[in-house]
Amino acid sequence: MKIEIVTPVGTAHAHLNRADEPRGALVLGHGAGGGVNAPDLVAATRAAGAAGFSVALVEQPYRVAGRRSPAPAAQLDAAWTAVVAELRRGALAGVPLVAGGRSSGARVACRTAAATGAAGVLCLAFPVHPPGRPEKSRLDELAAVQVPVLVIQGERDPFGMPPDAPGRTVVRIAGDHGLKADRAALESAVAAWLSSLGGSRRRARAPRGDRAAD
Repeated sequence: MKIEIVTPVGTAHAHLNRADEPRGALVLGHGAGGGVNAPDLVAATRAAGAAGFSVALVEQPYRVAGRRSPAPAAQLDAAWTAVVAELRRGALAGVPLVAGGRSSGARVACRTAAATGAAGVLCLAFPVHPPGRPEKSRLDELAAVQVPVLVIQGERDPFGMPPDAPGRTVVRIAGDHGLKADRAALESAVAAWLSSLGGSRRRARAPRGDRAAD
């Protein structure tokens, strides 16, 4: 099912795959120049469904408008938080929510994890740095996430390999940035990690700003 969601920077699409009795929800964003049909996103969707999660694949407004060049980071983040908020009010209400995406989409999910109230973040092919430019590290975006993080990275990814860290699990699989070489390993890692998060029937955590004061 496709849902149109108006955001501050244009209309986004959320492609929803509902579980019958969801124990959680996974919201995934696409890469900078790609779409929601990327092989790793399809594999992650399949794995999440098997783990009892509903999945929403989010098309950013610039892609809905037919552009391949990504919008600035601030616009990506604004659209993403608006989409997640709308999904949490409606189609994905009442269950814990895990945010994530591939490449650029993973960065967006990390930067907005606190704002969306994510219970975890799934990063597929996180771009640690531009190819050949290790001095341009983006590890601060990963390090800022305060909930469990799973990173699935191709062993030959030219965008780098993030290190393991407290609260962060890095699974190295065959292949490069496209994560096409071993989809079975990807699905296995996603399903196991989602199942390990627990809280199958807990009330969804509210995003910052929507929580009652302590």
